[in-house]
Amino acid sequence: MADSVIPDPARIRALVAEHGAPLLLLSTQTVRQQYRKLAQALPGVQLHYALKPLPHPAVVKALDEEGARFDLATNGEVDIVRQLGIAPERCIQTHPIKRDSDIRYCLDYGTRTFIFDNPWELPKFLPYKDQVELLMRLSFRNKDAQCDLSAKFGVNPSEAHELLRKAVGMGLKVRGLSFHAGSQLQNNFKYVEAIGFCRQLFNLAALDGIALDTLDIGGGYPVHYTEPVMPIHYYCHPIAAELERLFPGVRLIAEPGRFISAPAMTLVASVMGKSERQGRMWYYLDDGLYGSYSGKLYDHCDYPFLPLAKLEGKHGAERLSVVAGPTCDSIDVMYNDIMLPEMECGELVVSPMMGAYTWASATEFNFFPKTTIVVID
Repeated sequence: MADSVIPDPARIRALVAEHGAPLLLLSTQTVRQQYRKLAQALPGVQLHYALKPLPHPAVVKALDEEGARFDLATNGEVDIVRQLGIAPERCIQTHPIKRDSDIRYCLDYGTRTFIFDNPWELPKFLPYKDQVELLMRLSFRNKDAQCDLSAKFGVNPSEAHELLRKAVGMGLKVRGLSFHAGSQLQNNFKYVEAIGFCRQLFNLAALDGIALDTLDIGGGYPVHYTEPVMPIHYYCHPIAAELERLFPGVRLIAEPGRFISAPAMTLVASVMGKSERQGRMWYYLDDGLYGSYSGKLYDHCDYPFLPLAKLEGKHGAERLSVVAGPTCDSIDVMYNDIMLPEMECGELVVSPMMGAYTWASATEFNFFPKTTIVVID
């Protein structure tokens, strides 16, 4: 949890008294700090915040004030940046698979840079070939990633040169290459490997008279949930060194999402009920797997879990417990076999590091509404 700062317990109680529970407490100051850390670790790289993990206007506004750029993948994300007055030339559209209406919607906003990764996408751009600039996304499969984002998208490296030549041969303007090494990636080896391959492809393209000038190295930079990760300046050092060595004078892009947003939000939930089942205490919260803890399912992620009383220095005897969500579905269980002090109904619990792929992927199943986000700074 090294990246996360949990609000003071007294303030948490005051916010719950004002707004009720559950709450997601959003710190825009943490958003700014995370952005600055990554910008320092990747000098010369344009950071385009990926809205997907936390598409909240307060996050976008804070990053806009920091000088960030933005990575958009849907028309809804276009709407957010448009409503906040973000200049369209500071955005790229990175979804490899698009409808004609998606291309037109983005062009109407004013963003011109798009991604492709297969030959069936190319004809979609022909009606707009005088307006669009393209990046070709490559697939670098990575079993070490928490989420292998090359499983669904990206051209196989062995087929990349042919696809690049096809796109240029159709009269489309291809500016460069793109890849994503995988999300919450504990090591940086795949970035270095991918950067090296992209250099080779730049060289092959040059032999064909294709002048590429942009490289997008994606996102995936790890954060400290329950297990420590390498500090970001150490993690990025070999990545930055390879970029400086192999791509001088090239426009460099990254698409951080999780690294910026994950530490910025803390969940506060309350115990709405308890029972004893097969020798274990069960605690039922007013937020769960269908809500803010959705990342445990969709993001293959785990989050710290702490009774607020423990943060206040109160320590009771612990026993084997289960923590479940509020819905009537038996799958709605977040923690099995966790040691907890006995809690009473109405007690508060906190989970920090809840800013990425939590509220964004939450549902309103069983008519439990999505948790309210409160901006605390």
